[in-house]
Amino acid sequence: MECLNCGNCKSGDMAYFCLMKNELLLNTEAQSLVVEKTRSGWKKGDPGYEVHRRKSRKDVELNS
Repeated sequence: MECLNCGNCKSGDMAYFCLMKNELLLNTEAQSLVVEKTRSGWKKGDPGYEVHRRKSRKDVELNS
């Protein structure tokens, strides 16, 4: 069988479905990018952490 020219193999994804072979294939030419998660928000090492913590605790006490 010949290629059906669907374009799935040329999309640049890590995995794609080949209509001619009727199976899911892994693209060895595609480069994988590592996504690192970053934690946002207040941490104890940040400047102003204590001020923010005390202010937020005060707000909670006032709302209770």
